[in-house]
Amino acid sequence: MSLWGRKTRTDQQVQVSLGPLEMDVLDVLWSRGRSNVRQVAEALSRRLAYTTVMTTLDRLYKKGLLNRERSERAFFYVPAFSKQEWEQKRAGFLFSKFFSSSNSSSQLLISCLLDNVGQCDEALLDELERQISLKRRELEKRGAE
Repeated sequence: MSLWGRKTRTDQQVQVSLGPLEMDVLDVLWSRGRSNVRQVAEALSRRLAYTTVMTTLDRLYKKGLLNRERSERAFFYVPAFSKQEWEQKRAGFLFSKFFSSSNSSSQLLISCLLDNVGQCDEALLDELERQISLKRRELEKRGAE
């Protein structure tokens, strides 16, 4: 259940790609917290019609990414997930799509990941290796039980 009693969607249901405006609106809500349409519209870096912002908030609500509550004549919105939770869900969905398809897609994903991590941050590459070792040990323990 969400903060306001609305059922939040499961990870499997949150398989949406978002447009730039939807991401901008989510960014406003992640930084401001609980806000109504007017507050979100004022916080956006570009001026948009009130109805455009209202429609965008409603779409995000229907996608399960926002929760809302009515207060007098206005709805107030709050993200259903923290920014970190949302990024984890998106990354998890991306990885599950790659690993559920052909073996060559999996190999391509792993190759791209290693290339990009290796170019950007050697410490991150070391951390990836450490995490892989931990996961192997965890799986070995489960297999021995």
